[in-house]
Amino acid sequence: MSLTLGMTGMDPATESDLKSAFDQANARLPRRWRLVPETDADHVVVDMDSMYGPMSWLRLHAAGKKVVGLTSARRSQTDFHLARPFDADAVAALLQEIAAGEPADAEPAGMSPSPVPQDQLREEAPLPPSEEARAPGPVPGRPASEDVATLKPATIAPAVPPRERTLADWLAPGALGSRVRFSRDGEAAIYIDPVAREYYGPAALKPLAGYFNGAVAEGDFDPVEGAGWDGGIATLGPAQPLARLQWYGGLLAGHGTLLPGFDPAGRYKLSKWPQTEREYPKHFRIATAMMKGPATLDEVAAASGVPLAEVTDFVNASLATGYAEFVPDEAPEPADPAKAGLFGRRKK
Repeated sequence: MSLTLGMTGMDPATESDLKSAFDQANARLPRRWRLVPETDADHVVVDMDSMYGPMSWLRLHAAGKKVVGLTSARRSQTDFHLARPFDADAVAALLQEIAAGEPADAEPAGMSPSPVPQDQLREEAPLPPSEEARAPGPVPGRPASEDVATLKPATIAPAVPPRERTLADWLAPGALGSRVRFSRDGEAAIYIDPVAREYYGPAALKPLAGYFNGAVAEGDFDPVEGAGWDGGIATLGPAQPLARLQWYGGLLAGHGTLLPGFDPAGRYKLSKWPQTEREYPKHFRIATAMMKGPATLDEVAAASGVPLAEVTDFVNASLATGYAEFVPDEAPEPADPAKAGLFGRRKK
């Protein structure tokens, strides 16, 4: 497997220092690494102490990347940990740790690390539905009692169409590659700089609610650079962090229901204090309740005195920006075998 490393979610000074330490460390190692863009890297270093670090980690984790958390904290929930401050020795130790878990030999040319159709034998490929219906006897790899020819149509699950992307999806790091202008239904345009992670538009968020309704395709964004960009933002005030728009998109996404993939009965906590908006004064009470420790949505609603639907929307927004996290229940301690045995049961 190729040893490739990428970097993201960090300021230019940190990235420069890390690249320098990487070059020094890489020169000492027998198995040389390559520094590549994060999209091409198998392992990506993310600055977990930065504003966008947690969101970058979620995105990369979902994409199947191995993430190295650069942080001053003693622990990190990422796959690997690089403590801050770091030097060439620390980076060398990290690279050796990662390399020790990777196969030493490169994979055969033309083969992928995970099975894909061209890697399968013809016998391993599933038959088309029309051929399965005609195939005599049981289907290989399936019990005879589940012969496809005898299955009822209702047991075959229908294909689920992919979810259409919304504006909130396009605001995630890496989704847009250059400066764009976006508007909807004749409303005032917002100008998005995905590289600087900034946007220009109204100071208030609520007037932008309509921008997050419905699907948004790549063609709905107008690329704009140079004089067009400078002229467009001239009257829109100072730049605002794009994470603010991401937060608002998360707030509107669920309509009082927790986002897909999260347990409505689970416990959640704030990992750091979020930037609360004046347009939503109740959010200060929700954040105060959540900072006390992990709690269910119902418990947060009771503690804050805010309706459950509004609490759920706030948690959605905080999950979308990395300010909140799901806290799994701790596994129960195993029972004492001495008390659970025959003699233990007789002592009553």
